Amino acid sequence: MLARLGGPLFVLLWSTGFIGAKFGLPYAEPLTFLTIRFCLVALALGAFAVAMGHPWPKREHWPALFVVGVLIHAAYLSGTFVAISRGLEAGSAALIAGLQPVVTALLARRYLGERLNALQWFGMLLGVIGVVLVIWRKLGDGLGEPIGLGVMIGGTIAIAVAQVIQKRRLGGMPMVTGNCLQIIAAGIVTAPLALLIETNEVSWTPDFIFAMSWLVLVLSIGAITVLYFLLRAGEAARVASLFFLVPASTATIAYLMFDEVLGPIEVVGIVCATIGVGLVTLTGRKARA
Repeated sequence: MLARLGGPLFVLLWSTGFIGAKFGLPYAEPLTFLTIRFCLVALALGAFAVAMGHPWPKREHWPALFVVGVLIHAAYLSGTFVAISRGLEAGSAALIAGLQPVVTALLARRYLGERLNALQWFGMLLGVIGVVLVIWRKLGDGLGEPIGLGVMIGGTIAIAVAQVIQKRRLGGMPMVTGNCLQIIAAGIVTAPLALLIETNEVSWTPDFIFAMSWLVLVLSIGAITVLYFLLRAGEAARVASLFFLVPASTATIAYLMFDEVLGPIEVVGIVCATIGVGLVTLTGRKARA
C-alpha cells in the first residue's frame, strides 16, 4: 500500500511544512526554531527505537548518514528558513526549490547511472513550467537580500546531493535509527550557529506549539520516512520529480486554509506539474505506450 500511495502521501506531507513554517516562524528565529525541532525529533525517534528494539546502523555507515543528515535537514531546511527570514518571498523560494528534481536527475545520471528518455526529460520541463506558473503571481515581490537567495540555492543543491548519496550508500539503512542519527547530525550543525548569530528567544504560544508539533511528527518523522522508503524502492530522479508537485499542493492548501489566490494560471501550473511528474515516473511498457 505504501508503495502505491507513497508518492501522493509524501507530496501532501511535505507541502504542509510551508504551512507549519507560516504558523511557527513569527515566534522564533529560524536556526533556533530548527534546533528545537531537531532535538525533539531525535528524542522521539531515539526513545521509540529503544522501546521497540530497532537495530542501529553499522558504524561504517555513520559518516554517510551524518553527511546526508546535514545536507537534508541542516542545509536545506536552514537555507529555506533563513532565506525567507532574509526577505526571500515564499513563492520565489518555492521556485528555486522546485528546480531540485532537475539537479537530482543530472546527478543521478552521473553517479547512479540512471537514464531518462526524451519523454521523461519533457516531463521534467513540464514540471519546471508548472512550478513557475503556480507561483507566478508571487515572483514580483522580490528576491530579498542576496544572502537569502544564496542560501536557498545552496540548500536546493544540498538536498539533491543528499538524495543521490542516500540512494547510493544508504539504501538498506534502518529507517528509524538512521533518521535519528541524521537529525542529531543536523542539530550539531544548527545549535552552535543559533547560539552565535541569534537571540534564541522563543514565544511559546499555542500557534508555535502547534507548528512545532506538526513539523516534528508529520515532516521530520513522517515525510522523511516516506521519502527514504521511496528512494529505496525507486530511482532517485523519479522520486525527486515529486517535488514538482509540492508548490502546487502548497498553493491548494493555502487556498483552502488562508484564502490565498488560486486562479486559472495556477490551475494550469498544477496540471502541467502533474502531467510532468506522470511522464517522469512512467517506466517500461507504460513509458513506451
